[in-house]
Amino acid sequence: MRGGLWQLGQSITRRLAQTDKKAVGRRFFSAESELKKTVLYDFHVTHGGKMVPFAGWSMPIQYKDSIMDSTVNCRQNGGLFDVSHMCGLSLKGKDSIAFLEKLVVADVAGLAPGTGTLTVFTNEKGGAIDDSVITKVTDDHIYLVVNAGCRDKDLAHIEEHMKAFKAKGGDVSWHIHDERSLLALQGPLAAPVLQYLTKDDLSKLYFGEFRILDINGARCFLTRTGYTGEDGFEISVPSENALDLAKAILEKSEGKVRLTGLGARDSLRLEAGLCLYGNDMEQHTTPVEAGLTWAIGKRRRAEGGFLGAEVILKQLEEGPAIRRVGFFSSGPPARSHSEIQNEDGKNIGEVTSGGFSPCLKKNIAMGYVKSGTHKAGTKVKIIVRGKAYDGVVTKMPFVPTKYYKPT
Repeated sequence: MRGGLWQLGQSITRRLAQTDKKAVGRRFFSAESELKKTVLYDFHVTHGGKMVPFAGWSMPIQYKDSIMDSTVNCRQNGGLFDVSHMCGLSLKGKDSIAFLEKLVVADVAGLAPGTGTLTVFTNEKGGAIDDSVITKVTDDHIYLVVNAGCRDKDLAHIEEHMKAFKAKGGDVSWHIHDERSLLALQGPLAAPVLQYLTKDDLSKLYFGEFRILDINGARCFLTRTGYTGEDGFEISVPSENALDLAKAILEKSEGKVRLTGLGARDSLRLEAGLCLYGNDMEQHTTPVEAGLTWAIGKRRRAEGGFLGAEVILKQLEEGPAIRRVGFFSSGPPARSHSEIQNEDGKNIGEVTSGGFSPCLKKNIAMGYVKSGTHKAGTKVKIIVRGKAYDGVVTKMPFVPTKYYKPT
């Protein structure tokens, strides 16, 4: 097991480093003085956080617990993550929905107020610029969160198209929420613990829904969502209230909800079969290839109207050449860029994320293979350090999701 723990830590550190280099276009190990710090930086250090560079920020990869233990505790009890490095922003104006629908594949107009969805920003070739959770707060207010490593290119992309849209008379403006911090509270204790800190009835807030409400005395944006496959929330809180909120959550949980770092966050999202932008999805990957067809709204499939629609709609009709799938494998855990072969030794694809699953106690991975070799149960060979190991295509998520939905 000690070897497995070491492998897990090494795997996640490498994976996050690779993503940072790809997404940010800079060396992973930045000078400490260059790194941005969240308002909880000192809190992390005091609680034993091992700080590493990520997307230009100094972020905790783990605390005193091992990544293995943190992952399991999040699924059994709960984890509190500082994800303030991610970028929250609001689009406002009577044409904000029409504007956003030019850039993403979601049916934003079809969302009920106070609900949201995962979506993808696409380029002219149908490739993914970034994935994002967007929420229709009202008909003239959209709240969204984009990845830290994609912040600069995402904001430049949005701004460029916004200028052209406004020049034609469109009514849209934006506000980047740099005055707020973002906490993710995940796991089975997330709702009961957070309920102690708000008067609003959280049992009436379902997966994908959004509210603006008071939590621990601060006005927060609360979304029932996350990146772990567990029930939970992302809480946008004024930065001056973030430390008090983090302390209150940990205190109300009586030690069961623990501070959890990027390492466990990565293993949790891999177990949940969720993409890590920069690894499992890039500018040349379409939402259809990435297995995110469900995120393309039915109306959008009929009408198009977003960047790269011609490519994506053609793939929907004819099927993509490659597809993202999951794997179980033997031997050492598969790594990003590990070659995937069929049983005859012919190349059929490449692993994009892989590691040892703390909850399943076995190797898991995801990657892209040629269509026709993507069916669950298909036997493959995965090349790790020049040696072929047995693998099998499997459905994702690897660990069943526990999203809170109406019964």
